[in-house]
Amino acid sequence: MIAWTAKLGTREMAETGPKIMQDLTSVVHTLLQQMQDKFQTMSNQIIGKIDDMSSHIDDLEKNIVDRMTQAWVEELEGENKIPATQKS
Repeated sequence: MIAWTAKLGTREMAETGPKIMQDLTSVVHTLLQQMQDKFQTMSNQIIGKIDDMSSHIDDLEKNIVDRMTQAWVEELEGENKIPATQKS
C-alpha cells in the first residue's frame, strides 16, 4: 500500500490519503473486534470447563465424606457386637 501511494502525485495523495487511512482503520478495527470476540468465546469456554471441574470435585468430596462416614458407622457397629463365643 505504501508503494502504491508513493506513485500518486501530491494532489492525488491529498485526495486518497484520508480514504486509505479510513479503510485501514476500519480493517484494523474489524480485526481487533474479531480477536476480542474469539478471546471472549475462549474465555467463556475455559470458565465453563473450570465450573464443570469444580462440580466434579464437589461430587468427589461428597462421595469421600459419605464413604468415610459409612466406614466409621460400620466400625462402630462392629465394636458394639459381641462375638457368639463371648456371650453368657
